[in-house]
Amino acid sequence: MFKIGDKVVYPMHGAGIIEAIEEKEILGEKREYYVLRLPIGNMKVMVPIANSREIGLREIINKQEVKKVLNLLKASGSPMPSNWNHRYRANLEKIKSGNIYAVAEVVRNLARREREKGLSSGEKRMLENAKQILISELALATEVEEDKARSLLDKAFA
Repeated sequence: MFKIGDKVVYPMHGAGIIEAIEEKEILGEKREYYVLRLPIGNMKVMVPIANSREIGLREIINKQEVKKVLNLLKASGSPMPSNWNHRYRANLEKIKSGNIYAVAEVVRNLARREREKGLSSGEKRMLENAKQILISELALATEVEEDKARSLLDKAFA
């Protein structure tokens, strides 16, 4: 169980800080919720504590893992399906997993594909979304502002 002040990742949304634990009654059922503040986009999210593990809520990575993520971004891309629909679904599953290495792989592969062949509008949105998720976790893990985390990401591709 997490506590107030913990830095966590909510898959598909990014990293945030648990600001409160509240009990709410929704549809006649009382449940406890983590109240997360996601710094990027300044969004608040309520996650039911009872199924937070199934949702994929996890602690953010540490500074050693940040280096692994940045190295993964620098590595050569892995093969992707040539059919954009299959590629899109495979990448979406990786993002939904909440695994930072899988999200970094999506960012790396789509960024490379964008430079080489271009992306569909759906894949461009997916790339931006995956970058935001990655940047949010890098920012909290390295304790820097969003801009600095974004430049860390950009330097990995340079």
